[in-house]
Amino acid sequence: MNNNILGISAGFHDAALSVVDGNNGRILFASHSERFSRQKNDKRVCNTIVDEAMRYGDIKSIAYYENHWLKKFRMLRAGQKIADWNWTLRGELNQHFPGKMGLLDNARLVSYGHHKSHAAAGFQTSPYDNATVVVIDAVGEFQTASIWSAYYNNNGDAVYRLKWQMRYPNSIGMFYSAFTNLVGLRPMDEEYILMGMAAYGNRLNVQQTIENDVIESYEPLRFKDNLHIGLDYLYSATKFDIAAATQDMVEDMIMRVINKAADFDKTGNLVYGGGVALNCSANRWLGNAFKNIWIMPSPGDAGSSLGAAALEYGKKLQWENAFLGKNISGKYPVDKIMHELYTNKIVGVANGRAEFGPRALGNRSLLADPRGSTIKDNVNNIKKRQKFRPFAPVILEEYAQYNFRMPDGFESSPYMQVTARCNYPNEYPAIVHKDRTSRVQTVPNDGSGIRLLLERWYKETGCPMLLNTSLNIRGEPMVNDNLDATRFEKHYGIKVFTSDK
Repeated sequence: MNNNILGISAGFHDAALSVVDGNNGRILFASHSERFSRQKNDKRVCNTIVDEAMRYGDIKSIAYYENHWLKKFRMLRAGQKIADWNWTLRGELNQHFPGKMGLLDNARLVSYGHHKSHAAAGFQTSPYDNATVVVIDAVGEFQTASIWSAYYNNNGDAVYRLKWQMRYPNSIGMFYSAFTNLVGLRPMDEEYILMGMAAYGNRLNVQQTIENDVIESYEPLRFKDNLHIGLDYLYSATKFDIAAATQDMVEDMIMRVINKAADFDKTGNLVYGGGVALNCSANRWLGNAFKNIWIMPSPGDAGSSLGAAALEYGKKLQWENAFLGKNISGKYPVDKIMHELYTNKIVGVANGRAEFGPRALGNRSLLADPRGSTIKDNVNNIKKRQKFRPFAPVILEEYAQYNFRMPDGFESSPYMQVTARCNYPNEYPAIVHKDRTSRVQTVPNDGSGIRLLLERWYKETGCPMLLNTSLNIRGEPMVNDNLDATRFEKHYGIKVFTSDK
């Protein structure tokens, strides 16, 4: 008998759906609406992702990722315009399921707090039975950062105890987004570009001035202005200097929260979530405070669709990997990829289930030889990205420590969540950033398609890694299905293989 739980994150940015089997906690499906609608950062749940989710069986209960009316209350207090006052959860969901709510008429409806959904997405997918959970993002209802104690009781139910919180309008995430906007990038979307820019700047040229303008106090963290409405400061420093100062300051702010969490901790286990957890440069310091670290590969709001479903399920989920989205059937095309790498150095692959989260991990990837001096520029040209943007290596796990100085707590990094200093930058120029770091993805001996490809590549070339970036063009969602793969190949002249047939 189907007892499926549908988790929903929608209405703000990057809408997503997750389906959990309520009988055993198996994650049946999790994906982003943008992959199906083809609208980048789509905030609504499109009909096609609903159809995909319903393929896994009837829905018994629906879990929404935040308290929608409390969020509206915060927006009202902040002076924001509210287009549609839906005080009931069904009314709220009707906005996100155009023409589809009738399919869910018999389902139980429930909502959970925004930060608690983040916490559950992390803890109930983690390998730990107890942990300290840290959530840092822009804002949920009112919380902008929170620390939780999480454990399973004797019945196996997940229990969360709030230990500390930061509240709106003081927000580390909004600080970073405000400066993302200040340098001409899109806030709530291109923060990762600001992070890449930081390596090219000198923070000392502007950091003290920014601190004087923006920071009221560090303990507790208070800002002089409500950064939700942006900044209008003018600085004589370059955008790269501003990025460098912003990144340095946000790393300090994050570690203040992490160190506070360590004061509460008795486990040595950190579960870290919220959109700020995607700042992989900052993540390299987490091991200074915690021995064991888990960051779910979709720690932002999209991942909270799974967090809401986890809270409704109540117990530990069966986490296997991040390949939870749309499936493209067929055997991983190792032979075809190898031939194209030898011939043209760059190749696309779209095979198996798509990744849940913003990182391509081998199933929806653009792959290239990391050793070529012109490869980085060539791939940036294909993807229509700025020249300064870095690329990530995907590497056989057993060779990661030799080639990279992996930070404490990240001896392995299967979800590309931390930067590490490359030991041999001259050998792999395509995957090394200006500061000699790389956002490393390690692949264990798991029999996956990307693992088999790397083993073959290493055997034939002596190189244990490939350049790995998402199979998309800047401003577009990642390739999702066969039609997207064909379109990408036709428009951009890059071979994209979907199977070995």
